[in-house]
Amino acid sequence: MFYNIDSISPVCAQLHAEGKSIILATGFFDLLHSEHINFLQKAKAKGDILIVAVESDERARALKGEGRPVETQLLRCQHLLGILLPTGSDPQNKLVDYVLALPPDFDHFEAYDSLMFSIKPDIYAVSAHTSHQNSKEFLAQKYGGHLEVVHDWNPDISTTKLISQNHV
Repeated sequence: MFYNIDSISPVCAQLHAEGKSIILATGFFDLLHSEHINFLQKAKAKGDILIVAVESDERARALKGEGRPVETQLLRCQHLLGILLPTGSDPQNKLVDYVLALPPDFDHFEAYDSLMFSIKPDIYAVSAHTSHQNSKEFLAQKYGGHLEVVHDWNPDISTTKLISQNHV
């Protein structure tokens, strides 16, 4: 099951009431590859619950260009929900606890604010090359959390490189 910004709010309120620490990660996650997994594992290690918000197909086309995303938002969300932690094959041992499908108009400060308000993450996990870190830090702090760079970007492994090397 995938959530939206409104439907994840009561889930997060319950998790906070249970004393769980929530980690939020956002991105496209097109053609899920090893750097995505490394980033998500580092994010998950920071708390109890990992919520991943996945950008829309429209935003991928606008920011990444024609031909992107390679996989639809629905498929990208499904892939994220299926990743198991390397410590076992127990289906309860998921890397990503909740997946949130972001709307196509998720491209302004108010949209990020509504996401942060709904989730109130303890940590907003990003990689070193994430844009607008100051704004994202501000919003995380506004709702009681903080932004944390959990992963250094490896430019040798990316969806764009995989496409250009005809691995698609």
